[in-house]
Amino acid sequence: MNDVLTDPSRRELEKYVEENLPKLKEGDIIKGTIVSRVGNNVLVDIGCKSEGVITLDEFTNPEEAQPGKEINVYLEALEDREGQPVISKEKADFMLSWDAIKEKLEKGDKCKATVRKKVKGGLQVEVMGLEAFLPGSQIDVRPVTNFDDFVGKEIDVKIIKVNWAKRNIVVSRRQLLEEARSQKEVELFNKLNVGDIVEGTVKNIVEYGAFIDLGGIDALLHISDISWKKIYHPKEVLNVGEKVKVMVFTKNEETKRITVGMKQMKPHPWENIEEKYPVGSRVKGKITSFTDYGAFMEIEPGIFGLIHVSEMSWTKNVVKPEKILKIGEQVEAIVLSIDKENHKISLGLKQAQPDPWSLIGEKYKIGEKIKGEVKALRQFGAFVEIEEGIEGLVRNADLSWTKRIKHPREILKKGQKIEAIVLNIDKEARRITLGYKHTKEDPFYTFAKAHEAGEVLKVSVIDIPATGVVVQLPYELEGFIPLSFLNIPKKKKPKDVYRIGQEISATIKRIDTKTRKVILTEKPIVKKKKDIKRKPAKRTEHEMSPKKFTLKDHLKGDKKL
Repeated sequence: MNDVLTDPSRRELEKYVEENLPKLKEGDIIKGTIVSRVGNNVLVDIGCKSEGVITLDEFTNPEEAQPGKEINVYLEALEDREGQPVISKEKADFMLSWDAIKEKLEKGDKCKATVRKKVKGGLQVEVMGLEAFLPGSQIDVRPVTNFDDFVGKEIDVKIIKVNWAKRNIVVSRRQLLEEARSQKEVELFNKLNVGDIVEGTVKNIVEYGAFIDLGGIDALLHISDISWKKIYHPKEVLNVGEKVKVMVFTKNEETKRITVGMKQMKPHPWENIEEKYPVGSRVKGKITSFTDYGAFMEIEPGIFGLIHVSEMSWTKNVVKPEKILKIGEQVEAIVLSIDKENHKISLGLKQAQPDPWSLIGEKYKIGEKIKGEVKALRQFGAFVEIEEGIEGLVRNADLSWTKRIKHPREILKKGQKIEAIVLNIDKEARRITLGYKHTKEDPFYTFAKAHEAGEVLKVSVIDIPATGVVVQLPYELEGFIPLSFLNIPKKKKPKDVYRIGQEISATIKRIDTKTRKVILTEKPIVKKKKDIKRKPAKRTEHEMSPKKFTLKDHLKGDKKL
């Protein structure tokens, strides 16, 4: 009877359990209801005889762990040692979101993420209900210094790595920003055309130019395209962050690179150069640099002219331009020539002032006595400044009537004030020849007027060459007695008979005004018959005295007196 009663009761009980209790299987994701919170634990009813326990840490937002709320849990085991089911909300959430996350990873799609808190090395975010890690290097395209600014914000991210075993998800915001920027660059690149004028921001400055942000694409502004004026560094004109207008200069479809220009926004300064600065016009400018052959003057930004050393002074031989000009000095010059094709302008500094040589013939006359200062001594003569910038040359031959001058320092000193006579003016060659000795009477002509051939003089020996004897004459002149005119025995030499300083009597044989030589003799002069018949009249005292000789007489040429 017991068996009859037992069998139907057991079958009914099994049927009841099968119909009314859920079939639970380890590894399943099941629904559970939060019963209560006890400390850091949350009790969840999953329909078993005992409640499962999970910690608050498994909730992304602990405030969501409210009694009565239904949640998904993963059943790891039906019972543990204490007879309680082992469940996990975190695993359930991860498994439920896994397929969606895997799809996002494979397609590279973006998804929403909520930044929960700052953690070591980055940010903890919630993506599709799961905890994920956003590294600091993946937050932005530029380095981020303050992670707290992102906490609590919802951002777009891209899933870049998933580790199922470690339940680890890594996301990136930077990749989305870079992709968006690349897309924007492509769109902007396709939109821009050569010749377009656009506004941009100076993003970076380097030695060879600057990079301009055109609103999503960077373009190179080369230093040579910044200004028509020559600059040595872009910082002379540009500043980082500055807004500038530029013209699209080149566009490379292969490299996707764009170059722009600033100077192209303005007319080329050489465009109407011949009309702006005609030859002969006077211009003002600033000296900017020197070369071995001249100085460059900036007439206006981008327009430079060369002042050659030969065009710097009417009167000075300029070797180094820095001797008369200074960097930054404002000067006036005359336009001499323009080479528009090669962008060259020749300027004259001296032409801006009157040429002192243009009136030199009116200011100074040949034969006029002038005053000046010895400026330089050269091997061949002395340069004497007779007015500022005007110098005359006194040659060695014109320093003394009686001495053979090898160097002008034998007579003159630098800085010495002297008087001189104008001998010649060569206006075209810009030369003035002066005579220093001409300020005094020529002693030779004085001697020639005071003495005549046949006159006997007392003279002293000053030199004894092999060909004769040199004697001292009046007026510091020298005379010469040839060997054949000496009273010396045969086979004797002059040195055997005469000595330096010895006084002798000699007769004037000839006064040669062309060679400026006085020849004397110790032997009697044999007179010709015609000379005997025509005796010279007795010379008066006035005739015996030296006659005054003028420069006019000398300049007419030598004559026999």
